[in-house]
Amino acid sequence: MTLPFFTASDDPGPSFMELLKRVRPEVPNPVTAAIQASAGDTLQITHGTTVLGVRYADGVVMAGDRRATAGNLIAHKQMEKVFPADRYSGVAIAGAAGAAMEMVKLFQLQLEHYEKVEGQVLSLEGKANQLSAMVRNHLPAAMQGMAVVPIFAGYDLRRGTGRLFEFDVTGGRYEESDHVESGSGSLHAGTVVKLGYREGLTRDEAVDLVLHALYRAAEEDSATGGPDLVRGIFPIVATITAAGYERVPEEELRTRVEALVEREVLR
Repeated sequence: MTLPFFTASDDPGPSFMELLKRVRPEVPNPVTAAIQASAGDTLQITHGTTVLGVRYADGVVMAGDRRATAGNLIAHKQMEKVFPADRYSGVAIAGAAGAAMEMVKLFQLQLEHYEKVEGQVLSLEGKANQLSAMVRNHLPAAMQGMAVVPIFAGYDLRRGTGRLFEFDVTGGRYEESDHVESGSGSLHAGTVVKLGYREGLTRDEAVDLVLHALYRAAEEDSATGGPDLVRGIFPIVATITAAGYERVPEEELRTRVEALVEREVLR
């Protein structure tokens, strides 16, 4: 048997599947064949949207709707998309749900590991850089349709203020001054936030603003789930201040959503 040789520009690299594709192009990819056989030629990946963060007087508020979709189907109605990264920061996920949740768990573990080894908390800037590297390392999966685009927010103990960060699929990290959105409903949610945002929002005003933004996004984007008063399904909302990460109770969310719906009906 003669070993195949390749030019530098045509080298398949260390991938056996790439080598097989170059040497025996008539042989189907076994992974692709298995996926097509089990999914009817279409792999439906569960995706989660929409998430956003808003800076206010005491810190930041993060929020996300509860719907996850797989193609044109609603895969889950109560998915959680906002998580604490550690005591003073949080991360919200949009994109391929499975990969995103795994990334969040690994991110939480790395921050905890750093704190245990170094004996101090990683700076907020360092946390954002760590998450940026994780998103960049996920790029090969993103190129196959399993993109994860989180947002990160926290309270900077050194500066005494809340900060917001967004990312792109290549790991690019960008700090936003006032608000940030991600997911399929981000355009509509962002429009509501832009119109309602002002410097020095109170905690209650910020919570009402993100609820309104998600409500409007759900009206325009089928992948974004609106509040369900019958089933008691409301967005996940959390605040991050000098006191740490705190999730807004569902009882309070119900009261605020009911008032929001009443205002919208009477408008």
